[in-house]
Order: sequence, then structure tokens, then C-alpha cells
Amino acid sequence: MRERQQLPVLGQPQPERADAARNRQKIVDCAARMVAEQGAEQLSLDEVARAACVGVGTVYRRFGDRAGLIYALIDERERHFQAAFLTGPPPLGPGAAPEERIAAFLRGLVDHVFGQEELFLLLEKSSPKARFTGPYAVYHTHLSALLTRIRPAAQARFLADALLAPAGAGLIHFQRTERGLTVDQIKDGLDDLARTVFRGLRPR
Repeated sequence: MRERQQLPVLGQPQPERADAARNRQKIVDCAARMVAEQGAEQLSLDEVARAACVGVGTVYRRFGDRAGLIYALIDERERHFQAAFLTGPPPLGPGAAPEERIAAFLRGLVDHVFGQEELFLLLEKSSPKARFTGPYAVYHTHLSALLTRIRPAAQARFLADALLAPAGAGLIHFQRTERGLTVDQIKDGLDDLARTVFRGLRPR
């Protein structure tokens, strides 16, 4: 059977030799099992190495740190999400107006983060910059390009960060657990925010 071609995810390792890929998958599988059994907070690269029967140096070389291992754990769903907004059907994918695509993307991102909330929360705690590397760079580039289509002179890079900020796992978790908001209410709030941004971008 032909091997599935993977989508590139910024911040992820490049394709590996077959034996190296198998070894890497073994580590990821052990980490996923540990998260399922013990929770993401208990994830330790040393413990993963022991469970996978590999040297701890191997784990660190493969993934760098805990954030790198978490990226590997969210990789499969991440690739599906990226495929949806880069090449999938509209309004999330190409073919719709940029305003529609941005709104669909933000709603889809909330679902994506909520679906793996524990891992995304752990990622944000792993290092001060962890949230802003890897997939975030893809999201930011995507939104910046769409915002520029609405208004070429817009501060697209700043506005992309501003739209992504409310979709962080930490804030989504706080809004659900402390504010009592539902996921749908959070998505509706992002719709309101996006419409406000669009009004500011339209020519006066």
C-alpha cells in the first residue's frame, strides 16, 4: 500500500528514514498511551523514554523538549485541520470571500483546540513561546493573507495575532470553566470580533 503523504507543518521534523520514522512513532505511541492513562500534565520525556525502551537522549534528539513531543501528539488532527482550511471546500477552504473564510477558520480553530484542550494547555505551559511556534505560524500566515485581500494596506500581521489571541487554549479553558461560556458562545464571540475588524478594514 502506498504510504500516505504528509502535509508540512511548520516547526515539525522533516521526513525521516523508515527505521527512524518507526522509532519515532514508537515514542509517540508510548507518549499517547501515557497521556490517555495518566493525563497530559504527567507527561515526562524521561518516563516516555523508559516506556518506549529507548535512551532519553534519543527522545530529546527527536523532539527537543516536551513542547516538541506535544506537537507530535497533536500532529494527525493538525494535518487534517490544515488541509481543511488550505485546500478543503469553502467557506473554510478556497472559494469563499476572505471574510467568510476568516470567520469559518476561527470557528474551526476553536473546535480544533477544544478537541485536544489538555494537550494544547500543556503546550502553552511548556515554554513562553511554545504557543507561537509550529502550527501557530501557519495560522498566522493564513489569516494575514486573507486580511490583506480585504485591505492591502491593513496591519495584517498585527490583526492576525489579535484574532488568534482569543482562540488560545488557556483563554478558552478559562472562559468555559470560570465564565461559564459554552463552546458555541465562544465561537459566536469570535464572530462578533471578526465583524468588528472587517468594519474597520472596509473603505470609508
